[in-house]
Amino acid sequence: MSKGPAALIGWLGLLSLLLVIIAGIAITLSGFSPEGEESMGFIEAAWKSLMRTLDPGTMGGDTGWGFRVVMLLVTLGGIFIVSTLIGILASGISNKLDELRKGHSFVVEKDHSLILGWSEKIFPVISELIIANENRKKPVIVILASKDKVEMEDEIKLRMPDTKNTRVICRSGSTIDSNDIDIVNPHEAKSIIILAEENSDPDICVIKSILALTNNPARKKEPYHIVAEISDHENREVAEMIGSGEVTLVHTEDLISRVIAQSCRQSGLSIVYTELLDFDGDEIYFQKEEGLYGKSFKDALMSYEDSSVIGLTHPDGRVIVNPPMDTVIQEGDEVIAISKDDDTIKLSGTSNYNINEAVFSTGKEMVMEVEHTLVLGWNSKASAIIRELDNYLSPGSTLTVVAEGTDAEELIRELNKNLKNQKISFKRGNISDRKMLDSLGLEKFNHIILLCYSDSMPEADADSKTLITLLHLRNIEEKTGHDLSIVSEMMDIRNKELAEVTEADDFIISNKLISLMLSQLSENRQLKAVFDDLFDAEGSEIYVKPITDYIRTGEKVNFYTLCEAAAGKGQIAIGYRINEFSHNVDKAYGVVVNPKKSEMIAFTDKDKLIVIAED
Repeated sequence: MSKGPAALIGWLGLLSLLLVIIAGIAITLSGFSPEGEESMGFIEAAWKSLMRTLDPGTMGGDTGWGFRVVMLLVTLGGIFIVSTLIGILASGISNKLDELRKGHSFVVEKDHSLILGWSEKIFPVISELIIANENRKKPVIVILASKDKVEMEDEIKLRMPDTKNTRVICRSGSTIDSNDIDIVNPHEAKSIIILAEENSDPDICVIKSILALTNNPARKKEPYHIVAEISDHENREVAEMIGSGEVTLVHTEDLISRVIAQSCRQSGLSIVYTELLDFDGDEIYFQKEEGLYGKSFKDALMSYEDSSVIGLTHPDGRVIVNPPMDTVIQEGDEVIAISKDDDTIKLSGTSNYNINEAVFSTGKEMVMEVEHTLVLGWNSKASAIIRELDNYLSPGSTLTVVAEGTDAEELIRELNKNLKNQKISFKRGNISDRKMLDSLGLEKFNHIILLCYSDSMPEADADSKTLITLLHLRNIEEKTGHDLSIVSEMMDIRNKELAEVTEADDFIISNKLISLMLSQLSENRQLKAVFDDLFDAEGSEIYVKPITDYIRTGEKVNFYTLCEAAAGKGQIAIGYRINEFSHNVDKAYGVVVNPKKSEMIAFTDKDKLIVIAED
């Protein structure tokens, strides 16, 4: 018994066989047989004994007392031995089914996308991977988390009833235990995404998961493709050190802080980022194009009808976004392009772009002025947002923080010592209190940033407080007639539809942006260098600028004309925003990324051009 069911089954099976053989020999040697029948041979006697061990009712029709006694003994033996064997077999099968239900069985699939951990971010990640897998044959997503397998499967079915051609497999276990991780076959996985679980110290769990993978004695020789999220900058260096080049990290607070800081000054920018990061639309691809070798980067910009070139990657791995326009494309270089798919990046072959130089704007671009920003609410990302904003503002700018609690006030005092271009003031108050909002004089602020209290209350409550504040702000806007530029952070994408009634200029859905970044990097780790450049205050970033900085409005032009106008300023035009649809969700808030370059469109003075530029 101490050796488990397998040993029990073996011994009971042997005893059952021995019982049948002994009974068969006894009947053969004694000559016992049913009345009126001849003596049986060993084979026939053993067969009848076997039937009586399996079914006690078989002996009911036996005749002849000698034969009856032997069959009674065989039947009694069958009751105790064979029945026990059947019981153990049934119990073993039941235990195995229970084990399968709990999600502890080995995953035999290969070339799968593996997700370690469980949080709200997992649903956008799965959704994006499903879209990315549409052109693959029998794709599989495997999930390992410290959660019941059936619960995980039920939640996924509820949130994503249609997984198209992708199969989702769930397993229960610890994401920091090498033995549990081995269950999901990480050594055969195409990519591994490590999610920070919702606990007091998520970074430590992520680091332990990386260690469990990279230091596994049975690990594969080839490098893993691991993408992990990390929140604390101090933990980032540790994670990179133990990852040894196998891990691509997404610094979550840094990413959201930069997007909020950039979006608050440029309405619609978060829509552009979302378009580039999700798989349902245009994405960023890398492609070698021999037809461009020896030509300038500006020539490459105009060479595609349905794709927008944004940079180059060199054979040594260097990635340059928005290089100088006269950069010559060398053999081995790859173009970095925004396109609907990798097979849509095709040279147009045309040389007649119908560029209308007569509409080029001769006016100077707007000079940066002193700006006044209002931050409502506070969380762990607020300090990083303020520091990031300081990179874009003119000297003499101001920033006012209104929040509850004492932590914010103390941190602001420290921030004020290191900021160059802005001065921060603090006011304690409840951001969802209408009287307090009325007292702020909102019309004097150029930008309003509304942050979730995600550190001090549950996500649902934090989003609810944000929604109430948004409704108050829009009501104040209607009564005063003063347009407010509002960027609001929300945690859960499901609350975005409720908040759209407030017509905020931008919604930064933290969980979704992080999920999109993780999904993109899991499919192509080369994108990390591109995103680092685009999100960094140094180098080139995405800007949403007045279209009047480039052309005179009121006349139909094609996008080739806009590309040429932007290239003359050392910038890359990648799209535009139509002001008329800036609050229309069905029109993507007026944002169009990577338009067909030959299509003619008339712009107004309020429309914007989306460019990649250094400032």
